[in-house]
Amino acid sequence: MAGKPPGLRRWLTTVDHRDVGLLYLAFGSASGLLGALDAMMLRTDALSPRPGVWPTGTYDALFTTHGLTMLFLFAGPVVFGLANYLLPILVGADDMAFPRANAVAFWVLPPAALLLRAGIVTDLLGVDAFGPLATGWTLYPPMSVETANPDVDLVLLGLHLSGLGTITGAINVVVTVLASREVAWRNLDVFSWTMLVTGGLVVFAFPVLGSAAVMLLLDRNLGTTFFTTPGGGPLLWQHLFWFFGHPEVYILVLPPMGVVSYVLPRFAGRRLFGFQFVVYSTLAIGVLSFGVWAHHMFATGMDPRLQASFMAVSIAIAVPSAVKTFNWIATLWNGRIRLVAPMLFCLGAVANFIVGGVTGVFLAAVPVDRLLHGTYYVVGHFHLMLVGTSVFALFAAGYYWFPLLAGRWYDRRLARLHFWLSAVGALGTFVPLLVFGAAGLPRRMATYPARFAPLQQVATVFAYVLGVGQLVWLYNVVTSAHRGERVESPDPWDLRELPFDSREWEWFADRFEE
Repeated sequence: MAGKPPGLRRWLTTVDHRDVGLLYLAFGSASGLLGALDAMMLRTDALSPRPGVWPTGTYDALFTTHGLTMLFLFAGPVVFGLANYLLPILVGADDMAFPRANAVAFWVLPPAALLLRAGIVTDLLGVDAFGPLATGWTLYPPMSVETANPDVDLVLLGLHLSGLGTITGAINVVVTVLASREVAWRNLDVFSWTMLVTGGLVVFAFPVLGSAAVMLLLDRNLGTTFFTTPGGGPLLWQHLFWFFGHPEVYILVLPPMGVVSYVLPRFAGRRLFGFQFVVYSTLAIGVLSFGVWAHHMFATGMDPRLQASFMAVSIAIAVPSAVKTFNWIATLWNGRIRLVAPMLFCLGAVANFIVGGVTGVFLAAVPVDRLLHGTYYVVGHFHLMLVGTSVFALFAAGYYWFPLLAGRWYDRRLARLHFWLSAVGALGTFVPLLVFGAAGLPRRMATYPARFAPLQQVATVFAYVLGVGQLVWLYNVVTSAHRGERVESPDPWDLRELPFDSREWEWFADRFEE
């Protein structure tokens, strides 16, 4: 690009929102592949009811690092990468509101990743530096307080760094939409609305995690007593952690919902049905998400009156989620549907969201949650939401905007193969988890009763299918970015005749002429 230094210097010094967005996307994709490798190693160990491939401690470290990597290093950066690249274009701004702060928000992530993954890397390489973190990604005291393992301190520092970067990026998103947009509120697109709400969630939720991490560091290193067991510290940690943790779920789910609401109508040949209600439902989820955190704590013995109130709000938050689902289905009704790769992944995301959402509603009920709380059922539900819904929607975004960003086409046949491997692999992996979770199999255990072995093996085989699908995606993206067929039209998806806002096409037409 004109006016930018060549080579590595460009990427190390850039403050351009498009370059920063690409950095986020590359970093998030690499982190996602590492987190997926952790998951493949976990599923490989689950082929046998007895520990065989990995020692029990390594198994515990793998699921700890897998969770931290996927939540803080993969999903969040990819979402903010899309926002960085697209938001100024969609709202008519020249750049993000604070370009330099935007670059800083990204560059704190690589050292955060090193801190978060240092323990598991040294363990797998056989380096006797320090043991990997094996407390689970929730870092519950007293285990996280009383262990002498220095990797706990590194992980807490890594969480703090990534949180600072995420907060900075979120403030940038909010200010860009509020102060830098050139379009009226009534003309603001659904993806920008979703990112505005997501930015607000980050600003209110992430400082709580950062404060709790600092308190835990002080307990471990300076002898404070915030989370000591005699004073009810473990319960305090859960309140602080889940006050962040449940809004974090929607921080990761709302932007993919915005992608589906943005992309799906384009390949249904219709405007989004009930646009205003989709926006209102997004705002409602943003508000309600801060009133449901204690449904993660029904098994702690909290006051039944508090349990009842959190159960009511947890069930209520399903209503705005259902509004989105019904609007997506209504948009498809009698539409001119084109089953290209972005649409396939949108449809897959909607289908998985229905299954994952319905299975989650049961967990909002106190008696059901007490029965299933520590089982694989929770793992199956959670992964149907984050993998089957969020990741599928992000792939839809990737395939939709790839010709706009790269100026080249990907291999359509490989994209369809990627979808079918992912769709079959996701359902084959996570539905069995619901089944043997409902049968009472505890999660986070390296060993399990032999009667569950057949279903565990089925889940592992389909996990391999899911993993192969992501290798197909990686090959397709890397090769197409360099050797793909060049896009020859400023309207690559042939959507100009449809009744949509033209800002996106105008931007691409300008770039096409360059």
